[in-house]
Amino acid sequence: MFLTPQIRLFLHEAGGTAKFVSRFFRQWLRRRHEFAEFLRQCYIIGYKSLPLIGLTALILGLVLTMQLRPSMVEYGVESQLPAIVGIAIIREIGPVIAALIFAGKIGSSIGAELGSMKVTEQIDAMEVSGTNPFKYLVVTRVLAATFMLPVLVMLADAISLYGAYLGVNVRGSTSLRLFWTQVIDNLSFSDVMPAFIKSFFFGFATGVIGCYKGYNSNKGTEGVGRSANSAVVVSSVMIFVIDLLAVQITDLLGFY
Repeated sequence: MFLTPQIRLFLHEAGGTAKFVSRFFRQWLRRRHEFAEFLRQCYIIGYKSLPLIGLTALILGLVLTMQLRPSMVEYGVESQLPAIVGIAIIREIGPVIAALIFAGKIGSSIGAELGSMKVTEQIDAMEVSGTNPFKYLVVTRVLAATFMLPVLVMLADAISLYGAYLGVNVRGSTSLRLFWTQVIDNLSFSDVMPAFIKSFFFGFATGVIGCYKGYNSNKGTEGVGRSANSAVVVSSVMIFVIDLLAVQITDLLGFY
């Protein structure tokens, strides 16, 4: 069967990523976990990403509210603005936007960092010295990305809702207590839990792809740039694919 070079490359990358994920789980289950390095990566990946994600979330909530207001005024349902904005942010917009910003910042950072270590033979030196570079460099970063993104999503949702509160008060006057009451009263378990669970998969995909691209980088400094760039692109695409699958699964399970 004739396969174009693009299809061959796609299949090669898919197979390589699958083997990489399998290796990750094998190494993760082995003893002597790098707990100190895991905590350090949680600080770098989680805490240092908060300002950018928080600023984006604040602007998102403010702009979304200001854009929705005219349409809701036209249909006479302006009073439902906090509820509609809250559901939109918690269900879909908050997790996806936070994950995309996370992929852009962390995916490129991991890809460039591991890529530079690969081309300068630092990873080979770690293997010669008896250290397990995969467990130290890859497992810790993937786990940190997996567990930190859900925390960032929750914080981003809260900040975005505060931005929505500011947007509601641009041309009106609503107390913070009334705003939060309207938001919370219209949210349910089926709105919050699926969005929270899929954020783990967003983080895992970003961590795995960033590490895979960096760990398999080549061709010197040019390869490092390609690794960082492709890590961001592939991670962003995977976030949309996972989101699509998550929506279909939650719909089949009757959450929506």
